[in-house]
Amino acid sequence: MTGKSFSQPIAQISVEELAQRLSAEDSSIQLVDVREPQELAIASIDGFVNFPLSEFAEWGDQVPTLLNPHAETLVLCHHGIRSAQMCQWLLAQGFTNVKNIVGGIDAYSMLVDSSIPQY
Repeated sequence: MTGKSFSQPIAQISVEELAQRLSAEDSSIQLVDVREPQELAIASIDGFVNFPLSEFAEWGDQVPTLLNPHAETLVLCHHGIRSAQMCQWLLAQGFTNVKNIVGGIDAYSMLVDSSIPQY
């Protein structure tokens, strides 16, 4: 996945908007966390499915069957860089409604839920 250049702009969602969506318990959204398992052990948000970028070879070909390419898909990482890469990849796979969570779980911890540890 790394090293490829993508030109498609990525839609974004703020951590405040994410919090509103989570509190509304919107079951139509897909929540994807691309951080590593050791990062999840430190800090996580309920409801997210983990697809660690370092394990792309293991899950890459399964994504179209594990996720609905037409459902709204929100992607999270630590600061928003890896999730942006994942968003570009999902768009290239034909996903139609992908949003990067700006600032990642770090911003979520600072601006929304201080009970989530920072690292």
